[in-house]
Amino acid sequence: MENKIFPALVAILLVGGAAAWYWWGHIAPTPEPPPPVAAPAAAEPEPQIHNPLPPATGTGLPALAQSDAPFSAAVTELPGARALGDFLRPENLIRHIVATVDNLPRHKLAVEMRPLESASGSLVVSGGDQQATLDDRNGMRYAALTAIIGGLDMHAVNGLYRKYYPLFQRAYEDLGYPKAYFNDRLVEVIDHLLAAPHPTGPVNLVRPKVFWEFADPDLEARSSGQKLMLRIGPTNQAVVEKQLRELRALIAAAPPRR
Repeated sequence: MENKIFPALVAILLVGGAAAWYWWGHIAPTPEPPPPVAAPAAAEPEPQIHNPLPPATGTGLPALAQSDAPFSAAVTELPGARALGDFLRPENLIRHIVATVDNLPRHKLAVEMRPLESASGSLVVSGGDQQATLDDRNGMRYAALTAIIGGLDMHAVNGLYRKYYPLFQRAYEDLGYPKAYFNDRLVEVIDHLLAAPHPTGPVNLVRPKVFWEFADPDLEARSSGQKLMLRIGPTNQAVVEKQLRELRALIAAAPPRR
């Protein structure tokens, strides 16, 4: 029975195929329009990197969570940086550096994330509450740390930064910027600090409540980073700016915008 069914089935398929060929070849119906094709969702553009660094050549970097000891040791082994160990807060050091850099252009700094110990003493003020000015002696609170910063070999700093850059990038992504590039942010923050004002006369202060504030509304509206540049005093500010400019020249691909 199966031997008879199979030839018959083949004949039906052949005849049906021939009939279909004849029918569609002579009286072809109007084809139905193809189903609409949904437009592909616009892909989110990849962020443009303005200051790319070459891939890190160092091998065997620790995981970010295990980087405190080796990175702190590497920092203090930089030429002229041994005394910096007295100021470092080594816990989560790379994460705290990244968070502090990111916060410097903002109005508040996360105190618990400072990578360095705060300056000793309190703000030094001349005059009373009605006619107070920032005392020149206030810069002495920052003199020891500024001397260390001024003596750093920025080429060596740059080399260490590039070696550990993958960990800086990872910390920046973990901070909430999964598609941003930390070196771009660092260059941006350096430019922001270099744009801090340079008052030529006394810096007047007021104390509306508990803490001192700048009497000049423009100065008081400045970021936490630019206010810090003002508080350290013009001598220290000049030293820090010199080192920032040198570091920027080593990590940036373009000159600062004017």
